[in-house]
Amino acid sequence: MIMYLEVLAGFAILVIAAEAMVRGAVIIAEKLGISPMVIGMTVIAFGTSAPELMVSLQAALSGSTGLAIGNIVGSNIANVWLILGITCLVAPILAKPDALKRDILLLGGGSVLFVVLCLQGTLDMMAGVILLVVFIAFLLVSYFREKSDPEVMKEHAEELEELEKGIPKSMPLAIAIAIAGILGLAFGADILVTGGSEIARSFGVSEEVIGITLFAFGTSLPELVASVVAAYRGHPDVAIGNVIGSNIFNMMLVGGIVAVVIDIPVPAQVLNFDIWIMLAATVMLMLILLGKMKLTRGYACVFFALYIAYIGAQGYGVDRILAAI
Repeated sequence: MIMYLEVLAGFAILVIAAEAMVRGAVIIAEKLGISPMVIGMTVIAFGTSAPELMVSLQAALSGSTGLAIGNIVGSNIANVWLILGITCLVAPILAKPDALKRDILLLGGGSVLFVVLCLQGTLDMMAGVILLVVFIAFLLVSYFREKSDPEVMKEHAEELEELEKGIPKSMPLAIAIAIAGILGLAFGADILVTGGSEIARSFGVSEEVIGITLFAFGTSLPELVASVVAAYRGHPDVAIGNVIGSNIFNMMLVGGIVAVVIDIPVPAQVLNFDIWIMLAATVMLMLILLGKMKLTRGYACVFFALYIAYIGAQGYGVDRILAAI
């Protein structure tokens, strides 16, 4: 019973701590004179991926590397099939492929790069450096592209205004909130990994399966909330940007940092099955967006069915499915 409470408490603490860290960091950045666009592209974007980073890092450092890689791969699958599926139910999304074209292509290229590095059997320091270099290049390209777009600048400013509501603009208080958020992320990740590892042992399943299913869903909650709220407020297209950005952050930033800190052996199931499902979900999203097709509620049903089938495969046993094939 304790392990389930640890997992629930871990998820709750991660979500609250990530929000606190972002809000505190936003005030600090503004006080330092950093532009709203840079804050939106870095501080706010990083905030939604902070749970994945802390959980994957804590899992890897505690020896549960299967949880770490499973969390990254599973989160990317959940972002496409689950989060976009729910968002499309709230409001159909008419994509703007011209505005997203570079990011879509980078997501596809980044996914292929991540898969190739995983196929080496271990994400080592060199692989981590490569992922981080690509991530920095992505940020630089995005910055110079968005800098010349008044509409994007306006969106970042509005995003900041929304986050600042109800927060006194005091530097000492902002620093305290940001530090509390960071400490909360570390604590939440620690008890979540502890509880998740115990659940894996009690059910006799591998740690990567827990990472791909339970952890991936829990750490994707910030993206889910952000996307659904955006759709409810009449900006469903923002959900696509959230998913693309989050998936790039997960593979390049989270995967890169964790691999630089400690080598991550890639489990056989992830190599033989899960990374290919992640790649298939990414290609499906790319084809829809580049084809200028509207993400309707029909697509939402398809996405849901695929995600349920994927989770069902994890429960039934991927090894049994692969052996039958």
